[in-house]
Amino acid sequence: MKASAERAFLASLESRIGAGEHVEVEISLALIAGQGVELDEDELRGARRRAVELLAAGGDPRRQPDPEGRAVSALAADLASADRKAQLIAGLGSLRPTVEGLPEVAARLERLAGDDELAWRLFAFTLLAEELLQD
Repeated sequence: MKASAERAFLASLESRIGAGEHVEVEISLALIAGQGVELDEDELRGARRRAVELLAAGGDPRRQPDPEGRAVSALAADLASADRKAQLIAGLGSLRPTVEGLPEVAARLERLAGDDELAWRLFAFTLLAEELLQD
C-alpha cells in the first residue's frame, strides 16, 4: 500500500470511529506496520500450521481467531525475536506522519507503539488471519 492509500484507509477508519462504530484500528495498524518485518517463509509456514492446529483442537479450525487466544499467542511466541519486534515498532513509528490529523487513529498508534508485546501479538493475529483467508 502506498502512503496515500494508507492515509485514505486510515482516514476512513477515523471517520467510522467518529460515527460511533467499533473499529479494530490496532489490528489494521499492525498489519500495515508489519509489512517490513522480515520472516523466513519456511519458519512462518510451520508456525502458521501449528497455530491452525491449535484452532482445530479447540473446535472449528476456520473460525475467527481471538487476538488473546492460544493460537495467536503460540504463533507470536514461535516467531518472536528482538529484531523482528524492533522492525515492527519501527514500522509503527514510520506511520506517525501518515496519521497526522487523525486523532483517534494517532492515539491508538501511540498506544500500540508503546506496547511491543501487544503490537507483536496483533501482528501475529494478522498472520494467522491471512493464513485462514488463503485456505
